[in-house]
Amino acid sequence: MKKEDIYLGDWSRMFLGEAPPEFYIEIVIRMIFVYFLLVLTMRILGKRMAAQLSRNELLALVTLAAAIGVPVLSPERGLIPALIIALVIVVVAKTVARLALKNQKFEHLSQDNICTLVEDSVMQLGNMKETRITPERLYAQLRSEGVMHLGEVKRLYLEANGSFSIIKKEEPQPGLSVLPPKDTQFCNEQREQDVKVCFDCGKIEEKEQKENKACPNCGSHKWVPAVL
Repeated sequence: MKKEDIYLGDWSRMFLGEAPPEFYIEIVIRMIFVYFLLVLTMRILGKRMAAQLSRNELLALVTLAAAIGVPVLSPERGLIPALIIALVIVVVAKTVARLALKNQKFEHLSQDNICTLVEDSVMQLGNMKETRITPERLYAQLRSEGVMHLGEVKRLYLEANGSFSIIKKEEPQPGLSVLPPKDTQFCNEQREQDVKVCFDCGKIEEKEQKENKACPNCGSHKWVPAVL
């Protein structure tokens, strides 16, 4: 299309394009074909495509969307290439899934690995930095699970697919509060304990530890009362 052919106020070109009217009937046919092609492809890829996606499945879905969008709107493109692309994606995704099932190293390479964010009520700041999970993001996830302080948490995992898994302690211990400080009314309902915890990672201050000594887990000098 030439530069001089584009100007503001050309509503016909903007909304209808330059394709003949018959192409709009063709669009309906193309879209029906693509819709059932996607349904079939996702059915072959498995039930997880309709639930939480792994990296492999997410890549397959994005590739399908990028490849199949063109033949729907482009009159000079046929539908057979979209079918071929869908078949290639199915074969590749199935192959990767089989290899990941047979080889754990390949699974970790293609799908990533699980990461521990909280261990025995203490935040693992190195792992959090590596996975780019901030303390506030972690607190928000804990609050969504009904957790009010780290003393309730035995383990918090970041799964390979990006979801969080929380294992709570049978008997909670005093820990660092995860409630937002602005909610003073709710924070005041928590009972402060005699023991202190590190403000940055939640590690409990040891009895023989000198006052204001650096946290042995993260090096922070800021201590706050633990809550229960």
